[in-house]
Amino acid sequence: MVPPSMRKSNPPANRLKHVLLLACFLCTLSWLALCGLNGGIQMRPFLPPSPKSVIQMNNSSFGISTLEMGISDEEWERLQQALDWPGPDQQITQLNLSTSPVHSTFSIVELKQSYKVGDNISVIITARDHNKNLKRYGGDFFKAKLFNSKLKASVYGEVVDHRNGTYSVLLLLPWEGQAQVFVRLEHSSEVVQILKKYRESSFPRSHYNGHFEGPGAKNTKISEVVECNLKWGAKGSLRTSKCCCEYKDIKTGNEWQCERPKRLPCDKMVGHSMGRFESPLNHFENRLFSKKLTNVAIIGDKTIINVLPNTEVIGTTERCRSDLTTPVPAGFYFKDVWKSFVCNNQQFNSSEMRNCLKNKIVYLLGDSTTRQWFEYLEKNVQGLKRMDLHTPRTGGPLMAVELKNNIIIHWRPHGVPLRFSKMLITDLHYISNDIDEIAGESDAVVVFTFAAHRVFHPLTFYVHEVAKIRQSVVALLSRAPQTTVIIKSGNTAGRKNIFQSDWYTMQLNTVMKEMFRDINGLIYLDVWQMTSCHYLTENIHPGPVIVANEVKTFLSYVCPA
Repeated sequence: MVPPSMRKSNPPANRLKHVLLLACFLCTLSWLALCGLNGGIQMRPFLPPSPKSVIQMNNSSFGISTLEMGISDEEWERLQQALDWPGPDQQITQLNLSTSPVHSTFSIVELKQSYKVGDNISVIITARDHNKNLKRYGGDFFKAKLFNSKLKASVYGEVVDHRNGTYSVLLLLPWEGQAQVFVRLEHSSEVVQILKKYRESSFPRSHYNGHFEGPGAKNTKISEVVECNLKWGAKGSLRTSKCCCEYKDIKTGNEWQCERPKRLPCDKMVGHSMGRFESPLNHFENRLFSKKLTNVAIIGDKTIINVLPNTEVIGTTERCRSDLTTPVPAGFYFKDVWKSFVCNNQQFNSSEMRNCLKNKIVYLLGDSTTRQWFEYLEKNVQGLKRMDLHTPRTGGPLMAVELKNNIIIHWRPHGVPLRFSKMLITDLHYISNDIDEIAGESDAVVVFTFAAHRVFHPLTFYVHEVAKIRQSVVALLSRAPQTTVIIKSGNTAGRKNIFQSDWYTMQLNTVMKEMFRDINGLIYLDVWQMTSCHYLTENIHPGPVIVANEVKTFLSYVCPA
């Protein structure tokens, strides 16, 4: 169910009576005495809403209601079904009972001497433990692809869990030539259970810093740095006896906590930066995350598959537009060029990019992966120049313009929690608030991504934030239906640990797709598949060739052919 659009109250046009003006003035003074303003984040006492259908997640130390998440009970049930992930039916306390990448195998079903372009092959994955025994339950996180190194070709394969220790993958053969199957165990089912446990725990895996500045004695300047974190649930994530300065964004309801500085008041917070990591893992859990057991290729059928040409053309000539479904696979690489199965993506050169973006205002919102898009466009669009906004080169906000063709490109990072180097707190805006300020229409393009910095925090908090973004997107498309709105999915990353696992990101992508699936006028750009199957080592910041293909696919929606 789509929540109603946010409505802004307009100031009255008529003159107020003197007594009403005086009363409002006195109320305002009382309000300001209770509140501190800081870069759009308003500090006020936390007043939890009355609970409704409290959700007590497995192994969670706090309960969250659907009301707090901003969704209905029915939608939460639907999300739970989409996110369902099997696992051990009992706690595993022996390492040798966990899934072994050495003894797990894959095989191609009924392998033929040759195939044609457009055919499929079926692969069976069999999970075994360290004693070589067949696993009796599912939940392992495998990744699979088909590839040809010489052709720089690859395609993603979705792994289907049969919940009995076996898995299957249907792989498309999209290019002529040779191909091989590759499967790796990213996490055992036992590790996924640990990821789930700590994702919904109040244990703070990621910490942040708040930077406070203010005047001291004799014209000196006082600077203090304290620990900060998200406040979500009754206790929040800040575990300190020096609590607390609390900051609440009135529109989103997001709350932030910082230790109370020794010498400065709470309203003197001026900066934010990433802080330390804190692992909740015990000795046994650490062993399950070891490099020998995590992100390891498994043995299997290494046969070279011969793929013959086919007179029937595969792919699509569908014009890129909103409301298209994303199949599996969503496309494939051939000679390092992404060919989409969603729609007819184009290969833009520099002048074509400029012509496509003529008279456009592009808003890139989110994390450093949308900043990579900004940097690619800055480098490759003829005449596009970055303006000096006197902001950090990587932290932003950033803006580039091309005056002759009236092109403006903005990039802005989303609000806290954010693992960036020190930034002004006034430069950190929540995505939903930024979208509320965009007029929209045919000259406006809005792209947002929202995953990488949320893997450290509870899933329920992510649902809450996506619900707010959805509300703002619905309002934008209602007032300006010609606006191009693109959701860029989270991509795979290099880290495979308790802090930043791809399993987290995959689950967040599922939430985003599910919560926006009934909203018309949207474009979902699946970069998860584009980063999962490429030969480059997975990195939180995808390599240049991947970014180039992402941007050209994005432009194919802005200027479809």
